[in-house]
Amino acid sequence: MNIEKGDVLEMKKKHPCGSNRFEVLRSGMDFRLRCEGCSHEFMIPRQKAEKNVKQVIKKENNSI
Repeated sequence: MNIEKGDVLEMKKKHPCGSNRFEVLRSGMDFRLRCEGCSHEFMIPRQKAEKNVKQVIKKENNSI
């Protein structure tokens, strides 16, 4: 799965705040994600994150 910094992940399960959308802050063996609902940041292993992804919303690249 091709997930890059700046992408937004829509997950199958919701965060305790009720949001299921997370922004990718760092990708590698682990992902650092930020909840779009409450701005909580956390690390999650790549394998667990990829298993729970419903949809990847790519960042917009507005380079001229």
